[in-house]
Amino acid sequence: MQKLIVKHPYITKKPGISKGSPIIAGTRLRVLDIVIEYEYLGHSPDEIISAHPHLILPQIHDALSFYYEHRKEMDQEIRSRKEAIVKLREKFT
Repeated sequence: MQKLIVKHPYITKKPGISKGSPIIAGTRLRVLDIVIEYEYLGHSPDEIISAHPHLILPQIHDALSFYYEHRKEMDQEIRSRKEAIVKLREKFT
């Protein structure tokens, strides 16, 4: 079975922005930020738009689609960031 390659017109990566993490093109907003709002905080795409009025709905859907296609890697990045936060808390408390 051949893997379908989907283009994400609203997603880009730039080494100098957010350490190369995927971002919404033309912004500094990471795909991870959208994912956290949607998956972990339970916000709907419309609620995310309300919180980020400079975005449009297709950008949100493209970010979520990108996440679902790269879920394993992105979930690992989320876990790594959580672990770093825990270590910082332990260090300063």
